[in-house]
Amino acid sequence: MDSADIQRIRHIKQYCEDITEFVMRFGDGFEIFSADRAYFNAVSMCILQIGELSNGLSEEFRTATKDQMPWSQAKGMRNWIAHSYNTVEADIVWRTVKKDIPMLLDFCNHTIEKSASEM
Repeated sequence: MDSADIQRIRHIKQYCEDITEFVMRFGDGFEIFSADRAYFNAVSMCILQIGELSNGLSEEFRTATKDQMPWSQAKGMRNWIAHSYNTVEADIVWRTVKKDIPMLLDFCNHTIEKSASEM
């Protein structure tokens, strides 16, 4: 596994952990999330960064893991957040927080553990 890919996966993991921490700090509810601009913006920025980092993963890595991770959707989410400005729908971001971020965090943890055992 490419060391640059592992480095990016570590950064993606950190953003997932940041989102998890924001949920614990601000509250685990859509109403709170959608009403608090700081909460919404912090989470959105992390998702944007995850998409940016995932786009930088090697083509080989993305191809090898495409059945485990929808990398094109991560990039699409990044583009949507980056270019939709004030029209980003909070419910879509919240569903990403609740459904996709835990799955991505598990994937990152597994990938990092696997790379450590291969060394």
